[in-house]
Amino acid sequence: MALAEISHHGAVDGVTGSCHELHIDSNNSILIDCGLFQGAETSPGGADHEQMAIDFPLRAVQALIVTHVHIDHVGRIPYLLAAGFDGPIYCSQASAILLPDVLEDAVKIGFTRNRHLISKFIQHIKSLLVPLDYAEKMNITLKNSQHTLSIKLKPAGHILGSAYVECEISKQKIIFSGDLGAPYAPLLPAPKSPYGCNQLVLESTYGDKNHGDRRHRQKQLQTIIERAVQNRGVILIPAFSIGRTQELLYELENIIYQQSSQMKQKQTKDSLWEKIEIIVDSPMASEFTEKYRQLSAYWDAEAQKRVHQGRHPLDFSQLLTINDHKTHLETVKYLQKTARPAIVISASGMCTSGRVVNYLKALLGDERTDILFTGYQAQGTPGRDIQKYSKGGYVIFDASSQGEKYPIKACIHTLSGYSAHADQSNLLNFVKRMRNKPEQIRLVHGDYEARHALQKKLKSAWPEIDVMIPGKV
Repeated sequence: MALAEISHHGAVDGVTGSCHELHIDSNNSILIDCGLFQGAETSPGGADHEQMAIDFPLRAVQALIVTHVHIDHVGRIPYLLAAGFDGPIYCSQASAILLPDVLEDAVKIGFTRNRHLISKFIQHIKSLLVPLDYAEKMNITLKNSQHTLSIKLKPAGHILGSAYVECEISKQKIIFSGDLGAPYAPLLPAPKSPYGCNQLVLESTYGDKNHGDRRHRQKQLQTIIERAVQNRGVILIPAFSIGRTQELLYELENIIYQQSSQMKQKQTKDSLWEKIEIIVDSPMASEFTEKYRQLSAYWDAEAQKRVHQGRHPLDFSQLLTINDHKTHLETVKYLQKTARPAIVISASGMCTSGRVVNYLKALLGDERTDILFTGYQAQGTPGRDIQKYSKGGYVIFDASSQGEKYPIKACIHTLSGYSAHADQSNLLNFVKRMRNKPEQIRLVHGDYEARHALQKKLKSAWPEIDVMIPGKV
């Protein structure tokens, strides 16, 4: 039996713009994700191509399946609808709750701030959403086809509501991994491998790296913060509003809880952990943190246990949230002037936009500042430049700064162990634990080095599998 045809409309030359098309026949196809390109990464149309435009025909597309609500997986949905798509959008129950808010923010940035138009768009999105329970089988309606198509969503452990997608065409099974989470990540259960498939489209973000274990990374986080506080500076953590922010809060609450317990046992006072303020400066992050709390039924057993102990992993006494822009600007100025020890978590995670840019412009030139990266930084983003050139280098943020160079005097740290992505060993185990191995694995969502390193490992372990790296279509 010939393998199904798959076209890749994004995430083939990097980690953003995820969009894959599964062709059933000449009249029918489905899309898996429709994400935004970020940084230097572009659509398959090339570097000069409009990054947001839908540059492929939609005539055969019958449905969109969303793996999770990160912007690099859903950010082009408004453009998809503008291009004429009006089919169902399938996603998990939690993603159906989160997606409208993510797209509302995307529309404000890319289309309009007219409240009436935004409200109308969001209502339209909600009318297209078809929420699915995990493992629920859904038959997709096809036009004039001799084939049948069904899908199932399985927990991916990446962010709340994330899923990998099992597609069954007649008797052939194709799996799209979306973004897989790392085992033992905070809050969410680890993904479990499927029984098997014919084809696997697999992410490769960390295809060339392995993360440290969770206990080690929490200790690293604690050490960095304690050292930074002694220097009386700000610890600035650029983080995505959905997923990373909540995981960091969960870990910080646990450090505070452990330190407080030790203080009580030793009958000591005045721990820096009881004094330091943790600031979440992102309206979207605050909103999604609240929704994470509301959706605690999807948390893993460890998180549930902490709640039953009377702890509040995402809502503790030292946590301060900032929503309005005026308070944000005042906070930036205050911290710049006083260098008061504080942990600030702010979006965007790759420093391309958002309030974190104001903090960086104000604090990068201060040697007392510590910048802590806990997530992947795509090529061409300010985050990657800060991470790469570090102290002694400089960064240019945006056109509005007219090419102004901001010198980097802050101390730069990277904790890849806090990535919400599976690492190389996790990705290999995802395949290893499949009873029926795929005939073909297509590696997407990774830089050149990551994809080729993972390809080499997969070929070495399973020479009989065709492990390919798709190119531009």
